Amino acid sequence: MDKLGHTYTANKLSEVFYSTYRVAGMNNQKSAILGASLGLGFQTTIEVLDGFSSGWGFSWSDMAANALGSLSFLSQQLLWQEEKLILKFSYHPTEYAELRPEVLGSNFSERLLKDYNGQTYWLSFSPNIIFKKVPNWACLSLGYSVNAKLVGDKEHYYDPIEGKNFFSNRQYLLSLDIDFSKLPIKKVWLKKIVKQFNYLKIPFPALMIQNQGASLKGIYF
Repeated sequence: MDKLGHTYTANKLSEVFYSTYRVAGMNNQKSAILGASLGLGFQTTIEVLDGFSSGWGFSWSDMAANALGSLSFLSQQLLWQEEKLILKFSYHPTEYAELRPEVLGSNFSERLLKDYNGQTYWLSFSPNIIFKKVPNWACLSLGYSVNAKLVGDKEHYYDPIEGKNFFSNRQYLLSLDIDFSKLPIKKVWLKKIVKQFNYLKIPFPALMIQNQGASLKGIYF
């Protein structure tokens, strides 16, 4: 989950910098290259600072995830001048944060960043890529999350207070989604505002597959 967070953040930072250069009048290719470079550079700065922290340390795997995020944005802009494969994020509160608030967060803003159990990272794409009769704003979304993850580098946690064992497991999801940048909105200012929702995966029914088997969620976020 941590590596997906790095990939997502680098990707979205690259998009933000790219959009800034486009507004300034720079062409797509230069904007994409500079945007991706700055997105990766921003993440690299944080990683270097972590390298001087005794509590964290520099991580080449984190750097690889950062590079993947920026390159995924850059390659699509150079190839299609748009993102056909969109990274998205969603979050829902879980009961696990209450068991270890010092690790998973003691309030909503902390848990949003620290509680992996409530986080889901998505890859959204429109079947319109192949099936042209499908509206290009209608998407499928593949998600990945975890459950009962109370220790970052371990799959098991024993809670002495509750007297319970927790074993983490991976969750894979399939859901519907919307590409807000493709909605047929005529007003330019409104289209730019609505496009910002592409950072998030909106609630939809989802098929979840995990160790216990497959289950259908009426609404998943």
